[in-house]
Amino acid sequence: MGSLEDYLQKKVDLRQQLISQTVEEVKKVVHCLSKEISQQDVRFQAVPFSDTYDGNIQVLTPTHFLITVPVRGLAGYRETKEQRWRYYTLQGTRLPTPVRSPEDLQQWLQVEQFMKSLWQWHGDDVNIEGDIVPARVLQVFQKLVENAVRTCHLPGQVSLLESCGAAVWVAVETAACQVELELVPSVEIPTTWSAKGQWPRCLRRWPSMETVECIKSLGFDLLARPSYHWQLDFCRAEQALLELLDEDGGCRGKCFQLLLQMKEEVWCPGKKPVLTSHHLQTVLFWTCEKYPHAKDWQVFSKSFLRLVRKLHKCVSQHFLKHYFVRKSNLLRYANWTDLDVLATKLATFLKNPQVILP
Repeated sequence: MGSLEDYLQKKVDLRQQLISQTVEEVKKVVHCLSKEISQQDVRFQAVPFSDTYDGNIQVLTPTHFLITVPVRGLAGYRETKEQRWRYYTLQGTRLPTPVRSPEDLQQWLQVEQFMKSLWQWHGDDVNIEGDIVPARVLQVFQKLVENAVRTCHLPGQVSLLESCGAAVWVAVETAACQVELELVPSVEIPTTWSAKGQWPRCLRRWPSMETVECIKSLGFDLLARPSYHWQLDFCRAEQALLELLDEDGGCRGKCFQLLLQMKEEVWCPGKKPVLTSHHLQTVLFWTCEKYPHAKDWQVFSKSFLRLVRKLHKCVSQHFLKHYFVRKSNLLRYANWTDLDVLATKLATFLKNPQVILP
């Protein structure tokens, strides 16, 4: 494993430097576009330009960033226990049978769940029978992005991509490479933890109760997806967990960075990998919970191989539980053929982790 540690020192720092440079370029574009969008429609906020960590940018791969654009005018969120059937299509026409219920990482969102709301959220362009429908929000947002790209005068640097159904996509030419931005409107719900996030679990020893209280106070987000239901997102909580990984002096963060590097360069390279950084950090969180003590994370080679074995198990079984919403399988819609190819590569690596790395 000595060669792995040498590889870590030489390559991980370079990867982080390149991504940091790319993020800085992307920040300027996102701020320009979102500022113009906010001027066109008061329901969307401008993403501020910050020199520090930007919680609105998630680096899923070096060429795929998830950009959340916060909405404005929805305050005082409350969970609802009301169960009612919906009989409408996304176009607003009536259905003879009810719409399916949301999956574990999804939920309905009603205007009445907010103590304060702008009158625009009651409009027919986004609202059906009291529900704020994410598919309609995306339709409005798509037109705003198209107008913003033209208005911001960023020729050659920014171009619209054909929508892949999940969000609005924009390509940005940076000094290093072309990056695809997945732009998604989000409802930020600070200070309130989702009832679906049944965490922490009983008898677990990681993280500490003080950390748990801090994490849960950060709340969660709801991301607009092209359907009836909003998707739960815990990016602030996950980022806080990553930042607090090695308070006891362990090597969890170092192992995670090498896992990212190996995934991108060796195990599943390319622009559309079957796994993203979010999958890998979920594997990390589960492994940290199973091995909660500082002594478990003192020997780098042993700790790294433990992470790879956990990843291999999840990929082989096509099953990876979301860390906060356990009923949700993050690999449910992944390509099984790609997962099986990755599982073979991981098995080969585990047989000979001394292999010379690129």
